[in-house]
Amino acid sequence: MRMIARMLAATAVAGLTLGASAAPKGVDLLIRGGTVYTGSDAPFTGDVAISGDHIVAVGRHLTVRATRTIDAHGMIVAPGFIDPHTHMGGDLASADPQRRLIPMFLMQGVTTAFIGNDGGGAIDVAKVLNGARAKPVGINYATYTGFGTIRSAVVGADKRDPTSGELARMKTMVATAMCQGALGLSTGLFYAPQSFSKTDEVVALSAEAAKYGGYYDSHIRDESSYNIGLLAAIDEAIQIARDAHIPVHISHIKALGVDLQGKGPEVIAKIEAARAAGLDVTASQYPWSASGTSLVASLVPLWAQDGGRQALLKRLDDPSLATKLHADIAENMRRRGGPDSLLIVEGKYRNQRLSAVAKAMGVDPVAAAIAAIRLGDSGTVSFNQSEADIAAFMRQPWVMTDSDASGGHPRMYATFARKYAKYVVADHVLTLREFIERSSSVTADWFHLAGRGHLKAGAFADVVVFDPKSYAPRATYEAPTLLAAGVQTVLVNGVPAVDAGKMTGRAAGRALPHTPTPGSCRS
Repeated sequence: MRMIARMLAATAVAGLTLGASAAPKGVDLLIRGGTVYTGSDAPFTGDVAISGDHIVAVGRHLTVRATRTIDAHGMIVAPGFIDPHTHMGGDLASADPQRRLIPMFLMQGVTTAFIGNDGGGAIDVAKVLNGARAKPVGINYATYTGFGTIRSAVVGADKRDPTSGELARMKTMVATAMCQGALGLSTGLFYAPQSFSKTDEVVALSAEAAKYGGYYDSHIRDESSYNIGLLAAIDEAIQIARDAHIPVHISHIKALGVDLQGKGPEVIAKIEAARAAGLDVTASQYPWSASGTSLVASLVPLWAQDGGRQALLKRLDDPSLATKLHADIAENMRRRGGPDSLLIVEGKYRNQRLSAVAKAMGVDPVAAAIAAIRLGDSGTVSFNQSEADIAAFMRQPWVMTDSDASGGHPRMYATFARKYAKYVVADHVLTLREFIERSSSVTADWFHLAGRGHLKAGAFADVVVFDPKSYAPRATYEAPTLLAAGVQTVLVNGVPAVDAGKMTGRAAGRALPHTPTPGSCRS
């Protein structure tokens, strides 16, 4: 019986991975002898055979002739990583071909990224997706259309509800974007002027995206205690899932600030209950205790942002508002953990803590913040999360890996490498298999990225080969633009983008338009 069981197990593996007997006689590329994580099976020592842009066989001992063989003994061979929340649209559309390669992602093994997050996605999705034809890119990408972009175009920056006519226009914009290949609708409800919307407005536009098989992705209305509070913001996201009949993805899930640290388990319980009730709710997370946003978003109350930057500057000059503004900024600073928790990463005060800026100016931290804001809305890193909450979220099988990649924060250059080095190797929060699958196949499967996220016959050849002993971040908060170490090979659609640990300069990425529900788009 044991012999039969072993034979059945071996047959199952061969069937899942296409063993040697099923392998083709000749292929373009063979990755030989690595520890293979397919994205869905237990790891095994074996080979991956590739012809053109597709994987043709995966198995323990493939008997195959290859034009080129990569020796992966001692290495991990995995599906290329997929990042569902980034701010890389500018890089992907850049006139600079080196910038379009996205080296900071490729050197971590990331082969696919989503853009248009936080409500900032383009209205003209076709233009974004067609961009890769004229300007080749290094990675694959999909894009959302943005609630913030649409609302700003129709309603503007003021705190008010849309008229019925304006709401109809916004719904039409969503429908057009979905038919052009948008992945869904993204929101950044924490940010003005998106924060001026009511839930019903968001539901209406999300329901429009749902008609076309889209997803709702959100930087929720409050990750802290700024307005409705974290738990109520989670409730709102769940309500949108229910009322709009749409899959909901909560981006960069966290419990931010001194008032919310330790609330991770309560957030998890709410989402688990929603999932048990049949709602399709997932999340993603970056593995850093510091978040990244702007100085205005961190500190300035929403009432002072009503009408945009010029309106804000006028309020800063209004003596009658000085006391209230000072008090509200001070309270937001307290939420973030105080002036020493805020690291400015752009502009005149780059790489300085707000506490140090205030000391150098000889003023209190609120006055220093206002002075800095007058110069511009600088990117800011704030240290505000607990490791216990980070680990609690990370352990959930419905939490994927994201970077929220943005300038001035090491997460752009080091998120996936850090998650492996700290939370797999050092802290044992996840197993290696869990890390790989939640960075690839879990994301691909939930977002229905056909042919991505798995190493199997017929899949696109997006592959990373990394050294488990040396794969690690190099970027830090003080030096956030250092490339990660330990990645040996990265294939994007079968083309080596990283070879022998170095960028090849080859741009083989593709736009990945979402396919709308059949029959939903009519000419």
